[in-house]
Amino acid sequence: MSEDAQGVSMDRILQEISSVGRKLKGMDTAMVALTAETRSIRLEIAGFQSQISGLDHRVAAVESQVALQTDRDQELLHLRSKLTDLEDRSRRNNICFLGFPEGIEGTDILSYLRDTLPKLADTTFDPPLEFQRAHRLGLKRQSGKDRPRPIIACFL
Repeated sequence: MSEDAQGVSMDRILQEISSVGRKLKGMDTAMVALTAETRSIRLEIAGFQSQISGLDHRVAAVESQVALQTDRDQELLHLRSKLTDLEDRSRRNNICFLGFPEGIEGTDILSYLRDTLPKLADTTFDPPLEFQRAHRLGLKRQSGKDRPRPIIACFL
C-alpha cells in the first residue's frame, strides 16, 4: 500500500475511533440517566410496598372488625329473641278487660277489679284474686264519645 493510501486509511480509522468514542460518551450519558431512573423507580416501588404493607394492616383490622361486628350481630339477634320470649312470658298472666267506662275505677284500679270481677262473674274466688298490677292501655281520652280504654291486669 502506498503511503497516501495508508494515510487515508489511518485518517479513516481515526474518524471511526472518534465516532465510536462520541457514541460511547452518548451511551455513558444514557446509562447515567437510566441508572438515575432505575434508582427513582426503585424508590417508587419501595414506597408502593410500604403503602401496600400499610393497606394490608388496615384490611386485616377491618376484617377483624367485621368478624367482631358479625359476632355482635349474632349476639344481638339472640338477645332480641330472648327479650321477645321474656316479654311473651310476662304477658301470659295478663288479661284484658273491655267495656269498663273511663274513670269508673277511681284512683285504685286494683281494688276496683278485686271488688267488681267476682260480682260480674257471680261467684266468689277461693283463693281471692291477686293482681300484680293493672292499668288502662293507651293515652287518656278527652272526649266522652270515645270508646273506653281497655284495662290490662296481671295476675299473680
